Amino acid sequence: MSATSQLDMLSDLARSARDQAGQALAGERQSEQQVAAQLDSLSRYRLEYAERLQQAMRNGIDPASMHNYQQFLASLDVALERARQALQEQRQRVTRRQQQWQKEQRRLSAYDTLSSRREAERQRQEVRREQRMSDEMASGRLLRQRTAESDS
Repeated sequence: MSATSQLDMLSDLARSARDQAGQALAGERQSEQQVAAQLDSLSRYRLEYAERLQQAMRNGIDPASMHNYQQFLASLDVALERARQALQEQRQRVTRRQQQWQKEQRRLSAYDTLSSRREAERQRQEVRREQRMSDEMASGRLLRQRTAESDS
């Protein structure tokens, strides 16, 4: 297997790894958006429920109902803290996936750079070869002309 085809194979593998890392990153970002939306909904619900408690207190509330409101608000606070923690963990997963994608992109870029350099070198060698052939043909023609002139 030639060095060029090996490099092409490595580039293809790196491109595939980069694409897979990109898909994983997109999935993690989508999950992050879902977790953030859940946190937002929970926050709004807690705010609405706290406003209901305020309204009930203005209208007069019995101690048992007050206790139920407070317990439910406390459970919402626990749920909110869990949701914040889940969002923080999800953001960390996104960061790790992003770093993985960047690593795969750098690897692919390195292979692409190497491939470009090899192609440029191949083209330089081709130009040199063509120039040598042209020079040889010109010197052969000149030699034939001189030989023909000296024979006449």
